[in-house]
Amino acid sequence: MSSKSPSAIDDVLAEYQGLEMQLSDPALHENAAEARRVGKRFAELGPVVGVHNELTSAEDDLSAAEELAHEDKSFADEAERLREQVAELKEQLADLLAPRDPHDGDDILLEIKPGAGGEESALFASDLARMYLKYAEKEGWKVETLGITESDMGGYKDATFSIKAREPSRDGVWAHLKFEGGVHRVQRVPVTESQGRIHTSAAGVMVFPEAEAPEEIEINDADLRVDVYRSSGKGGQGVNTTDSAVRLTHLPTGIVVTCQNERSQLQNKARAMEVLAARLQQQQEEAAAAEAADERAAQIRTVDRSERIRTYNFPENRIADHRIGYKANNLDQVLAGEMGALVDALRESERAERMQEA
Repeated sequence: MSSKSPSAIDDVLAEYQGLEMQLSDPALHENAAEARRVGKRFAELGPVVGVHNELTSAEDDLSAAEELAHEDKSFADEAERLREQVAELKEQLADLLAPRDPHDGDDILLEIKPGAGGEESALFASDLARMYLKYAEKEGWKVETLGITESDMGGYKDATFSIKAREPSRDGVWAHLKFEGGVHRVQRVPVTESQGRIHTSAAGVMVFPEAEAPEEIEINDADLRVDVYRSSGKGGQGVNTTDSAVRLTHLPTGIVVTCQNERSQLQNKARAMEVLAARLQQQQEEAAAAEAADERAAQIRTVDRSERIRTYNFPENRIADHRIGYKANNLDQVLAGEMGALVDALRESERAERMQEA
């Protein structure tokens, strides 16, 4: 570990003990939002404290084994095993203490929109949505559909989902899916192609950490245009007899948010405001980061094929992530929600970068 590690772990232990005391105080739980914040932070620090305790125990055992080895050679093998264990635990602890994305434990909002390619692009957008929902199901996360507008052939003109972990965790939904933001390109023979030619089209994915306290994001009513309309299904056919769907337009930024999944107009507006708060929060954080550094890996805001992050090649059953050089010939499995290897590769690449900067 680096020379700064002892003070870093001391700070973590002190914070962890303080959070533990807060959680045991019944008064905390009278404020649900504050109790959630404290519980989330407690869960984030748990793995750090756990590895530190394991390391302390292993170092004590190693010290005892080394002393005994001087008198009894049979303890030499045990001492060697413990040295390896201590080295591994030190590396784990250094990793856990390295600077990390402060949103890693957060839930997310996921938006998917088709790009160039017409109906084929909308169909691809729906394929991506199903991929993420199946992956979320495998991870045991909760998914809420906030709004979907279908094309005539059942593709998605736009889709917005809320994805939440069932329990607070240091590595939440954001830690796994934050890499998905950007342009995704597909190469395949569209169902609308009669000549069997391979076409290329694209869809855009945007991922936002859910605002932890959306009420703290200042949104002026005068900056909002609120439109209400009837929820619609495939082909624009009404599936609700009242104008309960809500579209919010934030005039200063041009951000548009729609929500039609709730039963009432008030519920849809409240949920749309939460989505808007999350998007404004990320925009503010990106602006602040841009002031502190010249370069930042920002998500794609326009569906431009030239800025693709990943290609889905159906004829070769191949998926390729262009940021890390990842390639695999299991596209069918990935689209069925088996995203584990891909996500792990992206997370490992980020971890390596963090360790270099630590």
